[in-house]
Amino acid sequence: MLVARLLELDAAGALTTAHVRAGAQVGGVNARTVWRWLDAARTEGRVERRPRARLELADQMWEVLAQAGGNVAALHRHMKEAGGEVPSLASLHRVVRRDLQAGRVLPDRAVVRRERDEQQTRQALSDLALAGRQGGDAVKTSEPSRLGPEATSGLLVGEGGALAGVALPAGAQLVRTSSVRSVAEAVGQAMAVQGAVCVFGDPGRGKTAAVRMAFSEVPPGWKVTWVPVPVRPSVAGMRRAVFDALALAGRFPHTSALADAAVAGALSEARVMVVDEAQRLSVPCLEYLQSVWDHPGTRITLVLCGAGSERALSRLPQLASRIGAWQEVPRLAGAEAAPVVSGFHPLWRTVPASELTWIDRSCAHGTFRTWAALTAHLQNALLTTADASVDRALLGRLFKRVAPPL
Repeated sequence: MLVARLLELDAAGALTTAHVRAGAQVGGVNARTVWRWLDAARTEGRVERRPRARLELADQMWEVLAQAGGNVAALHRHMKEAGGEVPSLASLHRVVRRDLQAGRVLPDRAVVRRERDEQQTRQALSDLALAGRQGGDAVKTSEPSRLGPEATSGLLVGEGGALAGVALPAGAQLVRTSSVRSVAEAVGQAMAVQGAVCVFGDPGRGKTAAVRMAFSEVPPGWKVTWVPVPVRPSVAGMRRAVFDALALAGRFPHTSALADAAVAGALSEARVMVVDEAQRLSVPCLEYLQSVWDHPGTRITLVLCGAGSERALSRLPQLASRIGAWQEVPRLAGAEAAPVVSGFHPLWRTVPASELTWIDRSCAHGTFRTWAALTAHLQNALLTTADASVDRALLGRLFKRVAPPL
């Protein structure tokens, strides 16, 4: 506006040095800067600032920064070792500070390292399984035929093990249990009315797997968006998490109003928004999700999932009263454990049902995550020890690995 007004005075022949000095004082710049702006306007026809290329950090660099505990100097050294054009350390500090203030959440270093170690362990077990199948003599038991209909008790066995977001031991496959069917029914009813559902239960019972299996086949026209909840989230962090989960084009807006408008526009079509680890949500974050769900322009089904999510929702009665279904994922029942784990992994199909019941009563206690960990340890023991066999002595040693001392 200042340059445009000065140009009008210049065109009328009334522009003086006093006008330029006054404009520099208003703009908080040097008078030479204002003269330079006027020269650019006359020669280039440009009255706005010349656009400058913004320095952006790739997601891989943010992962490196998270592993370094937020140490920007360590990231700078990593970029130098990788080669290529490297910004100055001061510029790198400025970019990191800018994106953090805009809502970027830096993952906790311990969480990143734990996820990396778990990924390496899963890959190592997968490699061992491939080596065992190729070698042929590392595993003493042969794979029996699949369970017949009379042994599965109505369970649908054979769901593919490559479901996104569900980590399984090598050779394992998903099993559609009664809990999975209950979750699918509750979610389906919520989708019919664009309502909300809370899936809760103790850790390790398979809540996330049940929800993902329920959405493995969604009706035409529906999309499913998973929103990961950051550790100790703020409203700005949740707004950024929803924006990133929707994969919206462009950079994250610098104002909350623009970000909310972009999110509301993306949620104007039929969509399911799944918020995993919802027990981390504070009351302000829950209020933000409620405002997104209640927005007149959105058409979403809200699914809140997590161990303790029902307690988190109790802190905001306005949202809790809108939950159409409270679906608990219980422990595996004693009679259900044997057919479920037999369908889960071929290793358990050689073990008598009575022994599977003993394992569940002694160690797993109906917790599916414990069964998965025990499967991975048993698989590793059979693949790495030539004379290993599935007996109570071996299982007793493995029990100590999957359960902490009391």
